[in-house]
Amino acid sequence: MDGRDLVRALKGFGTEGGRRAWRSALRNRRADAAALPRRGPERARVPGLLAGTEPAPGGGLLRFARSELLVRVTAGGAVFWGWDGAAAAPSYAVPGGGPEPDPRAVLEPDTGGGWRVVSQRVTVGVSRYGAVEVRTPGGAVLRRELPPRWWEPHPGGPGAAAGPGAAAGGRWMVRAEVGADARFFGLGGRAGGPRLRDGAYRLWNTDPGGAFGPGDDPLYITMPVQLVVADAGTHLVFHDNTWDGRVVLREGEEGAGSGPDRPGTCELRMDGGPLRCWVLAGTPARVLRGWAALTGAPAVPPAWALGYQHARWGFGSADEVRRVVAGYVSRGLPLSAVHLDIDHYDGHRVFTVDRERFPDLPGLARELDGAGVRLVSIVDPAVKVGDAVHAAGRAVGARGAFVRDAAGREVRGEVWPGRCAYPDFTDPQVRAWWGGLYAERLAQGFSGVWHDMNEPVSFAPFGETTLPRSARHVLDGEGGDHRAAHNVYALGMARAGWEGLVRLRPGERPFLFSRSGWAGMQRYGGSWSGDVATGWEGLRASLSLVLGLGLCGVPYSGPDVGGFGGAPSPELYLRWLQLGAYLPLFRTHSALWAGRREPWEFGPEVERHAAAVLAERERLRPYFVTLAHLARRTGAPYVRPLWWGDPGDRALRDCEDAFLLGDGLLVAPVLEPGAEGRAVRLPRGRWYDTASGAAYEGPGRVLLDAPAGRIPVLARAGAVVAVRAADADAEAGGGVVPEVWAPAPGRVGGGVVVRDPGPGFEPGVVERYAVRWSGGEVVVEDAAGLRVECAVVRGAEAVRPAAVRPAAVRPGQA
Repeated sequence: MDGRDLVRALKGFGTEGGRRAWRSALRNRRADAAALPRRGPERARVPGLLAGTEPAPGGGLLRFARSELLVRVTAGGAVFWGWDGAAAAPSYAVPGGGPEPDPRAVLEPDTGGGWRVVSQRVTVGVSRYGAVEVRTPGGAVLRRELPPRWWEPHPGGPGAAAGPGAAAGGRWMVRAEVGADARFFGLGGRAGGPRLRDGAYRLWNTDPGGAFGPGDDPLYITMPVQLVVADAGTHLVFHDNTWDGRVVLREGEEGAGSGPDRPGTCELRMDGGPLRCWVLAGTPARVLRGWAALTGAPAVPPAWALGYQHARWGFGSADEVRRVVAGYVSRGLPLSAVHLDIDHYDGHRVFTVDRERFPDLPGLARELDGAGVRLVSIVDPAVKVGDAVHAAGRAVGARGAFVRDAAGREVRGEVWPGRCAYPDFTDPQVRAWWGGLYAERLAQGFSGVWHDMNEPVSFAPFGETTLPRSARHVLDGEGGDHRAAHNVYALGMARAGWEGLVRLRPGERPFLFSRSGWAGMQRYGGSWSGDVATGWEGLRASLSLVLGLGLCGVPYSGPDVGGFGGAPSPELYLRWLQLGAYLPLFRTHSALWAGRREPWEFGPEVERHAAAVLAERERLRPYFVTLAHLARRTGAPYVRPLWWGDPGDRALRDCEDAFLLGDGLLVAPVLEPGAEGRAVRLPRGRWYDTASGAAYEGPGRVLLDAPAGRIPVLARAGAVVAVRAADADAEAGGGVVPEVWAPAPGRVGGGVVVRDPGPGFEPGVVERYAVRWSGGEVVVEDAAGLRVECAVVRGAEAVRPAAVRPAAVRPGQA
């Protein structure tokens, strides 16, 4: 027990709920002590020398003295390898086990007694000791994984008989080397990124138990997914293992003069589970396209979910919801949705309503819908023992819907409603039952749901705030315990909710996002930051989380604007709102005890600036719709790091305080107090300041004004950005026009606008535009070569680029 645990334990003991949490934590500890195998003497194992090979489609099987390795290159260029019988399926991340093998890729001898598989996009080399290299077609090494090492119970020692960990091969470790110049990104939602510095990162979805900032790790979403960017190329590596683990990263260092380089290293240690790996290589766009093809295309949210949304834990009553919505309407401020937290439940019990404070929730939903505002409901997984949902769940299947311990008893935890049971979302029958419960939410008038507390959480004054590791799960027929199920618990809940909503309303795309999740969660919706701290560090963490999740294939996410648990200053609130306006999920949210988040609560000046921020988000909503549909088609995140189009630019790889929104816009939020300007690093090409119209030439760095009312936003020359016409009806979906930024003289441009097809699942209508200079004017043409008269052309008057001013910046700022 560390100091934080001790404080937590002493605080909780003075209340009845705290004492129940004490008893729950003690039960969990006793359950694990009784059911989990004790770790006794272990022996290490390495593959040994290569003894033989067996060719197979796309690669083959390599047999070593003490292990065997399956290597396969797929038709799309993705590489898979698995040790000791670890196959691509079953997998929670990769539906169907992945694409078919590439019939042209064959296993053939390599130098030094090793073997290789050569394909059009990548070469995989395996040494005679079991090291695996991934090389570009030109021979550059992107990644070299050294022979793995397993620790297995010594015969006759404790735990040697078996158990889920032993059956899966025991603990293991693998160490990889990458280029000396490489930078690491990803690993899920990390507050200290997006570039992952030297250090250890845990792979165990965790509720930090309060507000978090850049120094807190792990958080709600951890994934064994890394994107590695180096001069030699970009690659994504995914170790498909749901167990608890730890990644230790160390960036490399290039030797001075003729001195040797020190490669970057990544060491992965897992407590059990299969040792299997996927690697995709290419440009960032190609890698993310391949990742979406492998793990599933991102869900497209409804168009209204790309507008501004307001949430609060503590609305308290239907009248307070009406008052807040009326405040937005009377001031002419756009508002797409209001989110109700657990305080609208009866006793915090899921799928209930407090009839005293919300006597007619369907009527309230209809009333708000008339003002163009939807209602969104929180849904927690924990079910209060003894209530109607619990009784219904116990009748599901032969053993009921809830997680059980090794002795067959329901596992109980302590959450907001009190003593609770936990549905086993790794059981298909339970997912079907749970998805059907969302009919109650729809009948109450809700248009979407957000999943909370689904790491899952069980309050505890000491130890881990989750279920005991010995708790048993179905694991879709594989069977196992919470060590294997924990990280995919929220993924299963998201799947249950998504599939249930599709069954209940097959003509509408569901709106669902989740605090926790795992690789593949984009198939069922998005995420939000959780309880980010109110402060400037929390503001910076917000951007890190969105960028990191996007590079792991989750394009729709966003923070609690203003932070969750405190009272932001007017300056901080406004700067957070300005950032949030350019992120996919744009939502204010705060805790019961925190300050308000309505713009007018911060004074008339902030209200005036906030009105402009919200109006600009509404104007850009068609652009977000376009990005959402493109994310489904291509896997590209809405929010991208500056190096997205030029990963070879080392200065861009180290820039963490600005981002690209699609291909067209560069957003440079203000992340420090008191700033009235900031340095902005530009990628290659011409960029226009959207406020002043001034043109700048990249690559380079410029100093731009950032007064209280706005942050620097630049548009790429030649870009096409879908915008709402000034007189358009946002709810009608009409009035979308292409806003075109003039190409540099002698250059051309272009882009696409994707019109939302409506609430259903039909693909969006893609309109392609070409942009060029002709006779001293900018001409915009559609795919048929016809001139587009409705296009709004900007930047044509800025023929000569503005002077680039040198910028003095603090260390770490680009």
